[in-house]
Amino acid sequence: MITTPLTLDLVRGAAELETTARGVRPHRLPEWVRQQFPDGQLLAVESQPSGVRVAFSTRASRVELVSHPTRLAYRGVVRPRGRIDVFVDGVLALADVLDGGDTIELDLSTGATTVLPGAPHTTMLEGLGEGEKLVDLWLPHNESIELVRLGTDAPVVAQPGHPALWVHHGSSISHGSNAAGPSETWPAVAARLGGVELRNLGVSGSALVDPFMARVIRDAPADVISVKLGINVVNFDAMRVRAFVPAVHGFLDTIRDAHPTTPLVLISPIFCGIHEHTPGPGAIDPASMATGQAAFMATGTPGDETLGRLTLSVIRRELRSLVERRAQDARLHYLDGTTLYGEADTAGHPLPDNLHPDTVTHRLIGERFASYAFGAAGPFSAFGPAESD
Repeated sequence: MITTPLTLDLVRGAAELETTARGVRPHRLPEWVRQQFPDGQLLAVESQPSGVRVAFSTRASRVELVSHPTRLAYRGVVRPRGRIDVFVDGVLALADVLDGGDTIELDLSTGATTVLPGAPHTTMLEGLGEGEKLVDLWLPHNESIELVRLGTDAPVVAQPGHPALWVHHGSSISHGSNAAGPSETWPAVAARLGGVELRNLGVSGSALVDPFMARVIRDAPADVISVKLGINVVNFDAMRVRAFVPAVHGFLDTIRDAHPTTPLVLISPIFCGIHEHTPGPGAIDPASMATGQAAFMATGTPGDETLGRLTLSVIRRELRSLVERRAQDARLHYLDGTTLYGEADTAGHPLPDNLHPDTVTHRLIGERFASYAFGAAGPFSAFGPAESD
C-alpha cells in the first residue's frame, strides 16, 4: 500500500489542516478566527468537517483511510454516530458509520464532562478495479476527526477543480444537524445537483452575524455565495431589530469588499413553529429528556415583539426590506426560507426535535435550493441547471 500525505489539495472544503500527534485535523475556520474568538461552541463545531472531502483521482482497486474521530455525547440522550460517505465516480459506494474514537460526554444536569478514549477507525474499499476513477470521501459533518493515513494500492493525484466554488454560511441546519450522513446535508445535496464544489461554513449555534465570519467569506475564493441568517439570532436572543439590521448590512458590505459582483443570496430562516412568533432564548425541553430524544422549545413570551424583539417572522420581514434597500446591488438576491421549508411542509416532514430537519427533509431543502439557485433563471444559473442525481 502507498501512503499519501494528506494536504489541502486533497482535503477539499477545509480552511486549514492542523498537524496533530496522530495526523492532521481539518478546520473550517482559519487559525486567526480561533485565536480571536475561542468560544467553546464555535471551536467544537468548526472542527466538525461538514462539506469537507478527501478527493482524488486514482487507478487503485483498494482505498484505506485511517481516522480518529472525536464526538460530543449527552448523557442519557441518543445521538447517532457520524459517517464517512465514499463516492466513486459520483456514485455512493459506501456509507461507513464511525466506531471508536474519543467521546466527550456531557451531563446536561450538572455540566460535568467525561472524556472516554477509543481506538482509531478504518474506512476501506476493495475491488474497485484498475481503471482511472474519481474518489470522494465526505468526512463526518457531526464529529471532529483526525486523518491518520490514506493508503492505496496505486498512486493518487488531486482531482481537477469543479467549474465553480460555492461558499455557504448558515446555522446548524446548514451544518447538517439531524442529517444521517455528510453527503445528505442540504448544502451537500444542492452542491451535487448544481455541479459545484462546496465550502460549507454552516456552524451549529454560531451563525450570529459575526464580523469575523464575514471576513472569512470576504477572503475566500468564491464564484457564488449564500448566507442564511436568523435562527441563531432568535434562539440566542442575541439582538433586537435595531442591532440586527445594521449588522447584516455590515456583514454584506464586508463580503462585497472583495466580491463586488459575485452572485450572493441572502436566505431567511426556514419555518420553525416554536420561534415563528415567539422570541428566544431557545432551550432544550426538560420533558424531552425522559424520552432519550432531546427536543427544543422557545422560552420567550408568545407574540412579544415589543422593543424590537426578534422572531422568525420579524427576521424575514427585515431581511426582505434590507435587500430591497440595497437595490443598487443587482447580484444580491433575497430567498424566503419558507420556500425551502414552509408551514405546509410540517404535515409530511415534521421537525423531529422542533428545530432541525431529518435526512429526508434535508434532501427536500437541498433539491429546492438547487432548483432555485442553479435553474435557468436562478442567481447561480451561469453554472448550469440543476440535474437530478
